[in-house]
Amino acid sequence: MSASLETIAYYDRNASGFAGDTANVEFGAIQRAFTAMLPADGRILDLGCGSGRDTLAFLRAGFKVDAVDGSVELARIAGAATGVAVECALFEDHDPRGPYDGIWACSSLLHVERAGLPKTISKYAAALKPRGTFYMSFKLGGFEGMRNGRWFTDMDEPRFRELIGKVACLDIARIEVTADVRPGRGSERWLNAWCVKRA
Repeated sequence: MSASLETIAYYDRNASGFAGDTANVEFGAIQRAFTAMLPADGRILDLGCGSGRDTLAFLRAGFKVDAVDGSVELARIAGAATGVAVECALFEDHDPRGPYDGIWACSSLLHVERAGLPKTISKYAAALKPRGTFYMSFKLGGFEGMRNGRWFTDMDEPRFRELIGKVACLDIARIEVTADVRPGRGSERWLNAWCVKRA
């Protein structure tokens, strides 16, 4: 089984527990930093929506949201939580229905192998409007491989800047390192990045 399919199988097996651990986590500051860069009635793609926590927050804030996740079970849970028809597809198979004002990839692109990230990010950046915002987050570090049943590609700032240098249409607007907001996980660090598509 490939790393991506093994990762999806993990989420299908553990969907209820994962959704329970993440659905009510307070993530408002990062969400607001993203939506502040969008027009008030903007259109968002939640790329790897997981439990649907962020899709729901964006809908409540007045945005239009498309959501996709590779896990059948998480797509079902997110759809029930948000009322959105969540598409179930892998990153390489999903056909984004842009143009979008923003793409939100929270803790999702970290499951793509490092060598495949420029192509994947470029594919979705093409679905952004000019000056659109692409948010993505990765566990902080330099590890790449299977960890606890899932593939992870960790990032630090130099690695991330090198990655975005391979994506022709994006510029980095902001990078911020934050602590994990889940209970008992505060020692874990995340790299958050907001990129903007060139006009």
